Amino acid sequence: MKQITNFLPNLKKNSVLSILLAILIFTFTGCKSEKTLYLYCWTYYIPDSVVEQFEKEFNVDVKIDNYASNEEMFAKLKAGAKGYDVIFPSQDYASIMIKQGMFHKIDNTQFTNRHYVSELVRSKATYDPDMEYAVPYYMGCSGVIVNKTKVPDYEKSWTIFERKDLANRMVMMDDMREVMGDALKYNGYSVNSLDPEALEKAAHTIAYDWKPNIVKFDAESYAKGFASGDFWVVQGYAESIYEEIPEEKWDTIDFFVPKEGGTMYIDSMCIPKKSSHFDLAMQFINFIHRPQIYAMFCDEFSFPPSTNIKAGEYMTVEPLYTEEILNNCEIMDDLGENLAIYNKIWQEIRYTE
Repeated sequence: MKQITNFLPNLKKNSVLSILLAILIFTFTGCKSEKTLYLYCWTYYIPDSVVEQFEKEFNVDVKIDNYASNEEMFAKLKAGAKGYDVIFPSQDYASIMIKQGMFHKIDNTQFTNRHYVSELVRSKATYDPDMEYAVPYYMGCSGVIVNKTKVPDYEKSWTIFERKDLANRMVMMDDMREVMGDALKYNGYSVNSLDPEALEKAAHTIAYDWKPNIVKFDAESYAKGFASGDFWVVQGYAESIYEEIPEEKWDTIDFFVPKEGGTMYIDSMCIPKKSSHFDLAMQFINFIHRPQIYAMFCDEFSFPPSTNIKAGEYMTVEPLYTEEILNNCEIMDDLGENLAIYNKIWQEIRYTE
């Protein structure tokens, strides 16, 4: 301090201290990243370990907001929400948003890991097979999760939601396409059917056979309710449930796709037009498809590496289910203007006692 004050003879002591404090602050915080990547993603979907490694490697902060349904995400963005750099829409909404010009094009010069994305998932992603706007993040499916300690005997069928003895112990997702798609599949139709008879049968199944026995339609807290023991049977995603249950209790849980089949999804990474950090978003997308990183993602959720062809070589965890389970599932397509037909039916089911 003496040496500094000799060079600043006319400054008051408190001014010198202020300068010293500023120097100290700069010394300890000057290296802190001023870059921030903003993600808008499904709950339980990006492992902390992956985020932390990206932050460290690219000297960036990552902020994540979560949503529980495609409808919620889409409505928020259409209402004018901005600032997100990467979002994760499912295939039907990715298709809608591509058609509406809501995404930047993927820069292939920065996407050097694109050759690791499997041909299987690209063949299913008919809405954007060349990954011009949407890079597959994960291809999977929903299904039924059962607490085997509470429900030791059951058929692996959608008829489980017809069981009166399980009334008030079951939940289905508050997701129109998932529930209606499964009801269509149960009745022998495509999950994308627009046939009036098929839709009428599906609506009847949901409203009169399933809904009377469930506690509620819930897309946000069903996993916590299952983990707490409030619910014994839920329609949902395996990753949401296993995230809430200690690993030593995993043998008490059964996840399955009913024998009649079910819905299948491809969630993609897309860069909204209103993103302020395009290059950083591209770095994140490319980073995710580095096989070692994608293996970390699969290990966290015990997913099969169906989306990245090399990730399996680096995985250390046995997947909860195999890719074969997807054979009995069907992708939910973009229905275009016909989505209004589903919306009308769903509103009647969802909000009519």
